[in-house]
Formats: sequence, C-alpha cells, structure tokens
Amino acid sequence: MDSKVFVNEQIEEIRKTVGKGIAINALSGGVDSSVVTLLGHRALGAQMKTFFVDNALMRAGEPQRIVQLFASLGIPVQNVNARQEFLAALKGISDPEKKRQAITDTFYAKVFVRLVRETKAHFLMHGTILTDIEETVAGIKRQHNILSQIGIKPEEAYGYAVLEPLKTLRKDGVRAVAAELGLPSEIARRMPFPGPALAARIVGDVTEEKLDLVRRATAIVEEELADCGAFQYLAVLLNDYATGIRNNKREFGRIIVVRCIESTDARTATVTRLPWEKLEKICRRITDIPGVNRCLYDLTPKPPATVEYV
Repeated sequence: MDSKVFVNEQIEEIRKTVGKGIAINALSGGVDSSVVTLLGHRALGAQMKTFFVDNALMRAGEPQRIVQLFASLGIPVQNVNARQEFLAALKGISDPEKKRQAITDTFYAKVFVRLVRETKAHFLMHGTILTDIEETVAGIKRQHNILSQIGIKPEEAYGYAVLEPLKTLRKDGVRAVAAELGLPSEIARRMPFPGPALAARIVGDVTEEKLDLVRRATAIVEEELADCGAFQYLAVLLNDYATGIRNNKREFGRIIVVRCIESTDARTATVTRLPWEKLEKICRRITDIPGVNRCLYDLTPKPPATVEYV
C-alpha cells in the first residue's frame, strides 16, 4: 500500500460522499480513531465535528489528555460526559457478548443519535479496521464498531450513514497512514486499546469499584512496561476472589492478570518473555492496591487465546 495515495484517495472519497453536509466522529485517542479524525478534518474542515465520549470506561486522565493533545494539533474536540448512561447500560451484565452489545447500543442508539441531532450531521465516521470486521463476522468476538457487516443498516436503525475509511487496512497499515498524516509518534505508535475500553478487561459485570481496580492496575502495567517494545500490554480483573493474608489477617482479595504480547496485526500473537525482576516488581505494586492479593502473568499465545479477555 502506498500511504500517500491512500490518504489522497480517502480524502477525496470523504469529500465526495459528505458533500456540503456535516460529519461527526468519536475520538478515543487510539491510532485508528486518531487517523480517522485527521482524515476527516483534512477532507472537511469545519464540516467535521469531533467528540470524545467519556463512557466511564477509559484509562485515568484519558479524556482530558486527548482533548488537549488534539487541540495542540489545531483540531477542536468536545468532551461528552456519558458516564452514567454507559454504567447504567452495563449494570448487572456478565456475558461478554451482552456487554459488548450494551456498549454498542449506548454508543449508536443513544449518544450518537443525540450528537447527530444536535449537530444536524448525516454522517458518522469511525475507525473500523479489517481485523475488527474479520473477528466479528467469524464469530470470534463482536467488535462494538461493526454494524453493516452483520446486517445492521445504520441509516434505518439510527438515522445516519457510517463511513469507514480504514476498513481495508490492518493495524500496521493504519500506523503507516498515521505517519503519512504526520500524527505524533505517541499516537501513531500507540498500542491498541479495545473499543469497549476497560469493560473488556473486567471478567464479569462492570461496576465503578471494579473499574477503579483495573484502572489502577492498568496504570501500573503501562508505566512499568512502557519501554519494553511489546505490541500490547494490559491488566485484567478476574471475576473471582483468592484467599490471602494482609496485616496478619486472612482476606479474600481480587485477582489481576497481566498480559504482554508481540504481534504485527493482532491476528496472531506470542507472549513477551519479560525479565523476572520486572514481573516481581509489577506483582508487588499491583498487590499493594487495596483489595488485590494475587497477580498472575498470562503465558497464552493467540491462538488459542484472544488478546483481550472479554
């Protein structure tokens, strides 16, 4: 793929499709949504409206950081507080596919419908890539941004059309386009983060207490492994308790799993052989989180495992 040719073709296609209308997109700060944001603004200028949807499921400080970063690039991003809508939609749901469906429904049938109405937009752009489509269609794991590929017609269901300029690319192709667009390396080389965000890293139902635990564990893992060069690293909260000892007293504590993998396009992955000293340090820091007394390292490649747990 010639990245320069791809960028020019997509900009022209976006302009042709949207015409004099308005398009909106949700920016998560990952490389896929960031590339779509830049393509849309290059193509449409003020006709493109970008939002960061704060769904209560993001990493610590993420909404503010991403809004500020894109402001420095000259792209205004409006932060939309939808925390209670998503927490209410996820309440009591443990099944992975039902959790993903609840997030999809809240994004597309509630939040985006409201934003479309407020902006009078007719088009929604988002960063669907080829791997998202393949995994959903194959029944491996439904990605929250897959609609038409499974028979949902957005215009009939929600009242707007969906544009997917990256749907023919895999992650390595998206990174090449990001570099062509001049996105800073902290975005262009940023590791993947799931569409359902931290809900994909909680096995079982999603609560604010669990989100706080996995958010704190995520911050530790990302800080400790920032220089390891791996494709992706993450923390997962299991839906179980383990017997432990704290302050010379018995406790039932939470279990955090650490995952770190090598991959090119996320279709297959191998486990990173981290130094024992680094694993011990991560374990100490994570089990210092109140309520957590076990930390495990996942040795499973993809396949048979997927990258995420949910």
